[in-house]
Amino acid sequence: MRFNFIKTIISLAIGFLISYGFYSVEVNNNKFLLFLVSFVVISTSLTTMIGVHFERSRTTTNIRVVSIIFFVSALLINLIFSFIQFSVPTYLIINFILLLIFILILYSINNAKQ
Repeated sequence: MRFNFIKTIISLAIGFLISYGFYSVEVNNNKFLLFLVSFVVISTSLTTMIGVHFERSRTTTNIRVVSIIFFVSALLINLIFSFIQFSVPTYLIINFILLLIFILILYSINNAKQ
């Protein structure tokens, strides 16, 4: 697994801007929490989608497809949470379960060595 430095920085910047967008339209008192958690989840999926290259092209393709799916899922979940009143535990549980499932799938794909 190799990180492309420039693409990783760009993906982190895009994740920051998307999270800041959620922060600016947030109607609740949990603005900073929404910003921080959405930045972690969205930037993780964007970094693996854009900034990471694996030894095998098949592995890279599979991980990019999974990353796109989880990026869209995280985007939709955080968009919904930015417009509704939510409890902090519910928000954290949903986002971090999504992130942990994403990491588990990436780990499984990378260890398949196909």
